[in-house]
Amino acid sequence: MKDTVQFAETSLLRVAYEEWNPQGKSSVLLVHGWPDSPRTWNAIAPRLADSGYRVIVPALRGYSPTTFLRSDTPRTGQLASLGRDLIEFIQALGLSHPALVGHDWGARAVANACGLAPGIASHLVMMSVGYGTNVPDQALSLEQARRYWYHWLMATPRGEAIVRNDRRNFSRMMWDLWAPAGWYDPEEFERTADAFENDDWADIVLHSYQHRWGHAAGDPAYAEDERALNPAPVLSVPTLMLHGEVDGVTLLASSANKEAFFAGPYARHLLPGVGHFPQREAPERVADEILAFLRAH
Repeated sequence: MKDTVQFAETSLLRVAYEEWNPQGKSSVLLVHGWPDSPRTWNAIAPRLADSGYRVIVPALRGYSPTTFLRSDTPRTGQLASLGRDLIEFIQALGLSHPALVGHDWGARAVANACGLAPGIASHLVMMSVGYGTNVPDQALSLEQARRYWYHWLMATPRGEAIVRNDRRNFSRMMWDLWAPAGWYDPEEFERTADAFENDDWADIVLHSYQHRWGHAAGDPAYAEDERALNPAPVLSVPTLMLHGEVDGVTLLASSANKEAFFAGPYARHLLPGVGHFPQREAPERVADEILAFLRAH
């Protein structure tokens, strides 16, 4: 992780971000997921920067050192808010058609940004989360429902207490279950989890999963965005989907057969031996995939 963190203000947030190669002519935004932080891109960002791209890595709402500007802003984690945050962040930096790359929550954020603001991005890369899987009434196999055990737990008072009071152990369990055993350095997890020590993290995480399945009301400020995203709009931006073949949480079927959602070029590549965190588990392969995709379209 770079030592220098910069900040940009949107209508609601003071967004922390890191930047590589600010003189690059084309920009790439790398957006992390849950439970993770901007550190997830530490092996990817320098590769893209060395290839001539300006690389920008923001911290999502609820993750330190990003903060809300006002105490009375609802701490919503609904997925539409992540897309709107990203649009406003792009506007705050004055970026023109950046490539958007996202993992997990970040994949939902970048796709939602493209759905809410067609033409905002030059390229879209989604990792580990398939498009069109945001709505509460989506079809779920029993196996996928089993893998989503933590979603259902967070809808209960017991789960809420765990998220608020034992966030590191709860998050570490996801790292343990979602990819092959021994894939991460425990010290790296601890440094990543520092981003969870944010006053807003628990509220946003809980609301995100509770709202996703209809257990919590949405923020009225995003009602129009929710209507625009449901059903999921067809996207014209060139899109690449990367999914680890041994992802321990999202089944490969969840990202399959999505071609009808894309009016422009679309490709889905499976990564052998890789779990839910491709950018951490196989950074060289992921960087190669991203660079080849950016150069091809």
